Amino acid sequence: MRNLRVVTSHNVVEDEEIKEVARQDRTRADGMVIQKYRQPIFQHAAYILKDYEEAIDVAQEVFIKALRERRLYDPQFKIKAWLYRVTRNLCFNMVRDRRRRSAILETIPKKRDDAAVQDRLVFQNEQQRAIFEALDHLSPDHREILQLRFYQDLSYAEISHALGIKLGTVMSRLSRAKRRLAEVIDSSGVEIA
Repeated sequence: MRNLRVVTSHNVVEDEEIKEVARQDRTRADGMVIQKYRQPIFQHAAYILKDYEEAIDVAQEVFIKALRERRLYDPQFKIKAWLYRVTRNLCFNMVRDRRRRSAILETIPKKRDDAAVQDRLVFQNEQQRAIFEALDHLSPDHREILQLRFYQDLSYAEISHALGIKLGTVMSRLSRAKRRLAEVIDSSGVEIA
C-alpha cells in the first residue's frame, strides 16, 4: 500500500486512496471519509435547509447511511456524488415534512408573541449576501446546480451522478443558471467583483 498524505486544509486525501485503505482497515477508511466530507456535507445541508441544527442532523444521518453502505469502497463507486445525493434527498424529505407540519400548525390558533421568526444565514460580506439573495430568485434546479458546482466543487460527472441527469443536461442547465444569475445580479444594481 502506498503512503497516504496527511489530511490538512490544503492537502486532502483522494477517494481512491481511501478505498485503498479500506482494503486493509475499513474502520480507518470510514474515519477518513467522515473527516474529508463532514464540513462539505454539513454546508450543503445548511444551504438547502437554511437551519444549522437540522443540517447537523442530516449530516449525521448521511454518515450513518454511508457507514452501512456496502458498496462505498467498491472501485467504481462514486463516494462524493453518493454522499451529496443522499444529503439532497434527506434535506428535501425534511423540507417536505417541515411544510406538512407547518400546514398542520396553521390550523391551530397562535398567539402573536409565540410566532418564531427564523433568521437567514448570516454571510460575512455584502457580495456574498448579494449572490445568495440573487440565488433566491432562481429556480430550485438552477440554485442547486450552481451550489453543487461552485460551492461544493463537484465535477460535471459528479453532478450528473448526484442529480441523476445526463452530462449534457448538467452543462446546459449550468450555463442557463449562470446566465440567469448574472441577469438577476445586474438588475439588482449590486457590483460583484
